[in-house]
Amino acid sequence: MATDVHRPVTPAVPAPAAVRVEGLTRTFDGRPVIDGLRLDVRPGEFVALLGRSGCGKSTLLRVLAGLDRDIEGTVLVPRRKAVAFQAPRLMPWKRVWRNVVLGLPGRPDRAVAERALAEVGLGHRSQAWPKTLSGGEAQRASLARALVREPDLLLLDEPFGALDALTRVTAQRLVAELWQRRGCAVLLVTHDVEEAVLLADRVLVMDEGVIAHEQLVDLDRPRDIADPRFAALRASLLERLGVDAHTALAA
Repeated sequence: MATDVHRPVTPAVPAPAAVRVEGLTRTFDGRPVIDGLRLDVRPGEFVALLGRSGCGKSTLLRVLAGLDRDIEGTVLVPRRKAVAFQAPRLMPWKRVWRNVVLGLPGRPDRAVAERALAEVGLGHRSQAWPKTLSGGEAQRASLARALVREPDLLLLDEPFGALDALTRVTAQRLVAELWQRRGCAVLLVTHDVEEAVLLADRVLVMDEGVIAHEQLVDLDRPRDIADPRFAALRASLLERLGVDAHTALAA
């Protein structure tokens, strides 16, 4: 595929890819944070992206979301896409249901928001103010806001990073259920290797601005972290990230 210089994100993708990236480069002050990156994500595939802080993971996600267009290379994504960030970014002066439909074209009916809120187990909080939500509830509201866009591509930027351990497990299960129900492609940016192996079909490790390693996760769902194969995949990915698996387990 030919590389187009300074080409903006294109809102159409020919089958069989949900995402196709070729020769993507993004520089800041002359330093390439993403450097000739190539990436393909199939329709309905769940991909997790790991990497050290500053390797370009969140920058890549912003490019795919169309939030960063100062790029070189070719980026093809679906027209219908949505993003959920680590911070829920709810408007405190709007009730939860109004936050969910914020940014949708026209005048969306409240019922649209309430259906999405019910899908994430938050239907009873549609009329609440964001400041009254717990951290987990706020993150579910953020997911509902993404779901009302009926995305073919769901981009998740460390959406569980600020949650406590128990709430995080609940949120992970919710995302897995939503993905299986909706059938959209998902790209999850995370620092959590266990989370990546738990949720993804394929785990990518990003390093120095490129995809440096790819790991297929050929385990039945739901996955068991006590499965020796799960532990082996986790250890292999930790090694790729320069982390000793025994040290990580002790922590």
